[in-house]
Amino acid sequence: MQMTFEASSSVKLLFDLWDVHGPVGMVLSVFVVLLLTVFFEILKVWRVWLSSSSKLARSASAYAAAPSGRTESCSVLDASRSESSLTSQPLSTRNRWLLHIIQTCLHILQVTLGYMLMLCVMSYNIWIFLGVILGSALGYFISFPLLGQMSLYGQPRH
Repeated sequence: MQMTFEASSSVKLLFDLWDVHGPVGMVLSVFVVLLLTVFFEILKVWRVWLSSSSKLARSASAYAAAPSGRTESCSVLDASRSESSLTSQPLSTRNRWLLHIIQTCLHILQVTLGYMLMLCVMSYNIWIFLGVILGSALGYFISFPLLGQMSLYGQPRH
């Protein structure tokens, strides 16, 4: 296997199916790799946004419970959970689990896509390498200003 960069129009990327021979195939492959890299950068910003919105939801739920006005002398039976409250979880807990599952799936997608792009670069084809670099720059240019415009509430700043 070659371990130096070359500027040829033939390369095998990731799978035996993705075997490129010729300039047209190389241009299409560079375009696909560029789009995958842009998606990778947008995925990173989306995960940061979801994380910041989930932190806000947790902090807001801590202040949502209003004081009940009871004193410390309430009975043990009043303080214990009923059978129905043990079987059904609050909606906010379900939402947190759903958000956690979504974040986990996005993390798996981001790691998988990152390793696939790394393997594309390890083909040592200069055109594929430039596609990854340009896709990363374009994805950063598109997505990170959007992150700066989002507040913690997930709404655009004015």
